[in-house]
Amino acid sequence: MINFLLDEIKAMIKGLGEMTLMLASGFSFLIRGQVNLKDLVNQMSSIGVDSLFMVSITGLSTGMVLVVQMGNQMMKMGAESYVGGIVALALSRELAPNLTAIVVAGRIGSAMAAEIGTMAVTEQIDALHTLAVSPIKYLFVPRVLATALMLPILTIFSNAIGLAGGAFVSVMQVNISLVTFKESILSTLLVRDIIGGLAKTVIFGIIIGTVGCYKGFKTYGGAEGVGKSTTSSVVLAIMLILVANYFLSVLVVNVNETFFAQ
Repeated sequence: MINFLLDEIKAMIKGLGEMTLMLASGFSFLIRGQVNLKDLVNQMSSIGVDSLFMVSITGLSTGMVLVVQMGNQMMKMGAESYVGGIVALALSRELAPNLTAIVVAGRIGSAMAAEIGTMAVTEQIDALHTLAVSPIKYLFVPRVLATALMLPILTIFSNAIGLAGGAFVSVMQVNISLVTFKESILSTLLVRDIIGGLAKTVIFGIIIGTVGCYKGFKTYGGAEGVGKSTTSSVVLAIMLILVANYFLSVLVVNVNETFFAQ
């Protein structure tokens, strides 16, 4: 049992190291401006536009559930004027960035792993090497950059939809007026709360793209291997997002306290 755990830890550390080296290699292409804009735009369309429906459902249900869970209790305590602000803070700081990243990891991360994994098992990656084309430049850079760019935009959309859903439930079910809900948001939510949440999604996007591509490149064993890579890419990406979220949240809080203390 102990040997198994040690082997798993060694494999994880090795994988993280290889992903870090892959990310550094991709960054070197990026700073030299060696990015195929056509591939980048195609990936941004696939990640952004095609994910809007899933992100909308996630954001809408989250905002509505938040109001359902806390609205009646806050009304009983005479604190209905705080409902909108609490919902806005919860969405902008944590729920919208994390849930959007998890949804995108499930949809986009798995698609990247499956696509590149299929290329790996059919020797298309080897063909790129034969043609002196870097798979990192051709496949990795556009996907990671597109994910990092589109995830904040999807998070903004999720925030807006979540607040709209929360406002609808507040008025229709909890009997909190729309004016009260809106004024609570305006008096509580600050620009730095939104920016802090969006900054985290850039890192989440890099994690999703890197893990998806890495698992694709490491695929072997035919169709079965593609399936395993797809599954493991989603699991690993979500794990890393949750772990990174803690450290990023601590960083954002410390930055706010340092530079924006009253």
